[in-house]
Amino acid sequence: MPVDSKKVIKRCADTLKQIIDDDSVPRNIRRAADDVRKKLFDESVSLAVRAASATSVLDEVSNDPNIPLHARTLVWGVVSQLETISVDM
Repeated sequence: MPVDSKKVIKRCADTLKQIIDDDSVPRNIRRAADDVRKKLFDESVSLAVRAASATSVLDEVSNDPNIPLHARTLVWGVVSQLETISVDM
């Protein structure tokens, strides 16, 4: 079953918005989530590159020792969603 990439991007952006709006998450992590969110909507870059770039940044963020557990779980969920986007698009 083909993945609707636009829906995946929207879901990921919504989850990232939760992180951005959460004051219990350190500022540097909220800033990174905001940067990733903007990257996901940058249509000057191919969808596969956007997903890969976002995944890379989020992987780094999830390894930050200061990230709260609930935010780390959300980040992992976003990464999992991004991994469903096909590279050959």
